[in-house]
Amino acid sequence: MGVRIYRLFHEQSGLYEYKIFGSLADVSPKLCADVYMDLDFRKEWDQYVKELYEETHDGEKVIYWEVKYPFPLSNRDYVYIRECREMDVDGRKIWVVLAKSVAVPQCPEKPGIIRVKSYKQSLVIESDGKAGCKVYMYYFDNPGGKIPSWLVNWAAKNLTINYSHLESEW
Repeated sequence: MGVRIYRLFHEQSGLYEYKIFGSLADVSPKLCADVYMDLDFRKEWDQYVKELYEETHDGEKVIYWEVKYPFPLSNRDYVYIRECREMDVDGRKIWVVLAKSVAVPQCPEKPGIIRVKSYKQSLVIESDGKAGCKVYMYYFDNPGGKIPSWLVNWAAKNLTINYSHLESEW
């Protein structure tokens, strides 16, 4: 489907970090960036979102995201900051999104939910020169808790979200 996924094993954590390269032939880079940044729309199409919102803390926009995990696992939550910038690089428009976990006292950990304290993501979107876009993503998180690393790695490799319907719904 035009997507390449690379992973790098970290012996210390027993987990992988991922680099993903792909393209969306009929989605413009601006639409792709807009959909990616739209938290309200994500709640409509992502069945794993339990809670997702953005608040301002000390002048910084902070996102809270609780992810539903299947029984018998505990849900996970993320507290992170992210920024999207539209850049002009040698006449090419490029959208860059950076996100990383943060700790803020206004978002304390909740009983029964495991806080993901190590999360980092970089996303770059640009035109493919036609009607679509090229996408690059770097991703790492450590879901914490007592999930065996083999299960985390299996889920990351085998469980996917179908994004093909997003443009028509958004």
